[in-house]
Amino acid sequence: MAQAAQQHKPTNKGTTTLFKNPILEKLSRTHIAIPITLFILYSGGLLYWSVVNTSLAPLTTIGLFFVGLLAFTLVEYAMHRYLFHMSTYTELRRKIQYNFHGVHHDYPKDKDRLAMPPLVSITIATTLLLLFRLIMGDFVFAFLPGFLIGYAGYLFVHYIVHAYQPPKNIFKTLWVHHGIHHYKDPERAFGVSSPLWDYIFRTMPRTQKSR
Repeated sequence: MAQAAQQHKPTNKGTTTLFKNPILEKLSRTHIAIPITLFILYSGGLLYWSVVNTSLAPLTTIGLFFVGLLAFTLVEYAMHRYLFHMSTYTELRRKIQYNFHGVHHDYPKDKDRLAMPPLVSITIATTLLLLFRLIMGDFVFAFLPGFLIGYAGYLFVHYIVHAYQPPKNIFKTLWVHHGIHHYKDPERAFGVSSPLWDYIFRTMPRTQKSR
């Protein structure tokens, strides 16, 4: 990258104001349970619609659900690597990058900014539904629930990584992986819910690859 996306050392506490307008500032924050709940309910509604109003076979629905789940992990990786860590060689790009993601690197313990606000989340989910419906037809009602559950899972993992000490279970690997991205090597370890695409695209942390 021409220039590292983050310029500041992260802190373990605190927050900052992104918008002078108090309404916009309020809308930029959310409790993590709200978007997670919304995505689970949205996915459940789509699956219910699929069962009642389409002729998709059960195995097809299950298969497309897991394809959607896998697709999300790739989108998560790509957006984190190429959008959230875009080069900031202009003032506009610097501001966009900071509002999207740089602020999170500066204040990784700010629990209110670990997910997109509910209004934005619902807008994106609905936009994806309309777009994928044009491309996939009724298959979208099985694929998109998997995609959205993948996002809910990402939000859950991202939250516990930043809100709690390293757990003594399976999530410790993800905690360490994302911690390296934040505190040691921000140009690696882009996967949050899974390190799969870091393995495939060779962006695993050097400290892990050398073990």
